[in-house]
Amino acid sequence: MTKEKTTIGTGWNLDNSYAGLPKIFFSSFNPTPVSSPKLVIFNHSLATSLGLNIQAMQSDDGVAVFAGNQIPEGASPLAQAYAGHQFGHFTMLGDGRALLIGEQITPSGERLDIQLKGSGRTPYSRRGDGRATLGPMLREYIISEAMQALGIATTRSLAVVTTGESVIRETELPGAILTRVAASHLRIGTFQYAAEWGTVEELRMLADYTIKRHFSDITTDERRYLLLLQEVIKRQAALIAKWQLVGFIHGVMNTDNMTISGETIDYGPCAFMDTYDPETVFSSIDVQGRYAYGNQSNIAAWNLARFAETLLPLLDANQEKAVKLAQDAISDFPELYHSNWLAGMRAKLGIFNEEPQDEALIEDLLSMMEKHGVDYTNTFRALTFDKKEDIALFGTTEFAQWHELWQARLGRQRESKDACQMLMRNSNPAIIPRNHRVEEALEAAVKQGDYSVMHRLLDVLSRPYDHAPEQDEYAVLPAPSSCPYRTFCGT
Repeated sequence: MTKEKTTIGTGWNLDNSYAGLPKIFFSSFNPTPVSSPKLVIFNHSLATSLGLNIQAMQSDDGVAVFAGNQIPEGASPLAQAYAGHQFGHFTMLGDGRALLIGEQITPSGERLDIQLKGSGRTPYSRRGDGRATLGPMLREYIISEAMQALGIATTRSLAVVTTGESVIRETELPGAILTRVAASHLRIGTFQYAAEWGTVEELRMLADYTIKRHFSDITTDERRYLLLLQEVIKRQAALIAKWQLVGFIHGVMNTDNMTISGETIDYGPCAFMDTYDPETVFSSIDVQGRYAYGNQSNIAAWNLARFAETLLPLLDANQEKAVKLAQDAISDFPELYHSNWLAGMRAKLGIFNEEPQDEALIEDLLSMMEKHGVDYTNTFRALTFDKKEDIALFGTTEFAQWHELWQARLGRQRESKDACQMLMRNSNPAIIPRNHRVEEALEAAVKQGDYSVMHRLLDVLSRPYDHAPEQDEYAVLPAPSSCPYRTFCGT
């Protein structure tokens, strides 16, 4: 099957600035065509914001692009090279099953990566087949769009196509390709790759490209590499705090899965926490709990230290001074993260101003939640609407004492009770992608070809702060089970 250029009128407006970097950073490569592509889900609103012609995207030619069977006008497909610490162990990596098709310039002037995930082997595939299976691609679609609705920086999902071909894992599974949209796919691991295998000049070119793309206001500053480090730290501090505030557990926080842009990327073994427990781990491969919920901020700091190490040659010609600059920048992360988290927790409790005792009030609540094994999301939802009968914890003496302190705290601020509740409504989602609901949608789609369950789930997840009656059924907890919920990397 040939890779012909698509017809005009599709809305593609592609550029290829990444291809202007030294060849060490990528390999030009075309997707491997598939036999019988079929569009199974398409993100209309995202397509519109990208400036794409919705009708054309759903035509045979449009689907052929999502499948890698055709190359859109202006595209220059490439696989990016990067490295990473995977569970603490450094290794050479790269886009082993993904290709950057190009960078879409949107009607608003944004530059966004368009990537095909599951599009076949690349020079970085090692022993992999370069393919993806339907379940994990649909899972990424659901979770990434839920994160977007929750107000958390994330890559997006434009489309999923089935390939008409099987992929062999432990069993034979239907193949699929996800079209992912991102501010960029620049990772901490990209810089690690440059520092390990590139020259200082190639590292500098990567840093300058990154600054121009994501931090253009510091382009001409003589301290721009230090400012780059500081800005990435700030974005990650804000991002990880938002994860914690909604109970999101990434599951595989390797350095190659942390973006320079500050977006959440890679939704393989991720999941949302039900019962509040800082030691919660869902990933089947995280047997030591390295990436547990309560450890995510520590891992982010560790990963950022690895990023800082890559920039040392650019920070100062004097090694000792460069190390000092990097250490000072990294040392800011804990406080930046903590201030973001504390501000978010105050909002979840309807608190507008700051008092020294606020953190103790918050920690006491979390401690009670852990002790009594209550649901994280539903506890804050019940507090928002003062539904004390909904959570078992609320009937205890210790909660009654805490509640009295909380009400007194709210009474010491100028804002009205209605304003406090509105702040809580806007800070506490009514629903999250409950693990059992996600699995229900995936099973219906993959095993039965029924996408209606997934569409209904996506609809309610798109409005997490509505607190509408029709969302109530999606807030119901799963039936008790003796088997803990486990997620798996989407390979």
